[in-house]
Amino acid sequence: MEIKKPEVSEKELKAGVMNLSKGAQGFSEEFMDFLKKYQVIGLAVAFVIGTAASTLVTALVKDIIMPFVGVIIPGGDWQNMVLQIGPIKFMPGDFASALINFVIIALVIFLLVKYIMKGDVSNKV
Repeated sequence: MEIKKPEVSEKELKAGVMNLSKGAQGFSEEFMDFLKKYQVIGLAVAFVIGTAASTLVTALVKDIIMPFVGVIIPGGDWQNMVLQIGPIKFMPGDFASALINFVIIALVIFLLVKYIMKGDVSNKV
């Protein structure tokens, strides 16, 4: 049995290869437009800086602020306080610590954004 090869001219073959390369080039241009339009690089940088800032603020709260709160609250080790009702253990100290941590982080972020936006408005006027 003889296999018939499709007859494709050299011109048609070159045109097909050119279309493939244009598609790949179009994809890379489309991808670069996506990165620019949605500012993906800036978002990634902001995420990394935000993670580092969160670690810094968490350390500030844990190592600087919480010891003062521990002195004010009687019993000292309030973060490890456990309230047990039957087999269920509630940890209000851990929750209160996380809540205070969240409030302080939110306050720092609020102040930073307010400061940045104030500078942004004064530059445009």
